[in-house]
Amino acid sequence: MTDHLKRIDNAATSTDTQNPEQDLHTSESSYKTSHTAVRKARRFVLQGLYEWLMTDYRFTQDGQDNWRDNAPHDIAARTRATNAMHTVHLGYYHEMMQEIPQQINELDALIAAHLDRDISKLDMVEHAILLIGAYELKNRIEVPYKVVLDEAMKLNNHFGATDAHKLINAVLDRLAYELRSVEVQADGKTQPTPAKPSAPKATPKAVPQAPKAAAVADTAATPTSGKPRISAKKGAVKRERTTPKTDSND
Repeated sequence: MTDHLKRIDNAATSTDTQNPEQDLHTSESSYKTSHTAVRKARRFVLQGLYEWLMTDYRFTQDGQDNWRDNAPHDIAARTRATNAMHTVHLGYYHEMMQEIPQQINELDALIAAHLDRDISKLDMVEHAILLIGAYELKNRIEVPYKVVLDEAMKLNNHFGATDAHKLINAVLDRLAYELRSVEVQADGKTQPTPAKPSAPKATPKAVPQAPKAAAVADTAATPTSGKPRISAKKGAVKRERTTPKTDSND
């Protein structure tokens, strides 16, 4: 992998320096190219992608292109100016900072096919990690898929949420089988379980309310026969007392 990266970086020295968007690859040839340097490059890429996703990319999604003022090449230049990056594989860093934003739609489509939720619901750190993993699985076939997954876990341990590794590992595992099927099958792994869409929440049924006390009383006061019922509280019906007639002769 190191020799391959060096060849790419040497080719980048001829990049046109007049266009800043095409000049993300550095012209330096003395920076580190070890596995540790590549790992550090991924960390800086994650931070750069997170910043870009939170600014220009989000403005683009919201239709606010006039707000865009934080292009990937500006983020990369600012990062190099404010950090000691002499132990970072700068070629790998600049490559991903240029290529991932350019391939964002294609990479998002690959990721979304293996998610159980809409990609817009992803945390920005998780999204950035998945973009790095998807890019390496698709474009860096010299990097073993196990290394890609392992490095994604390390990025999450350093920057992500506690339980995010479950989602990241599941998505990249399925994506590896899709993009590196020969490599994965040669390793003896079976096809992972496809992602299941999250089930919609069940709407609770309306619980009938108990009738009010007055209504109950009215119902109880009306017999089923339809005849009026005399309340016990009312006095007994008075009957007229009849007196026997007296004989007028007496």
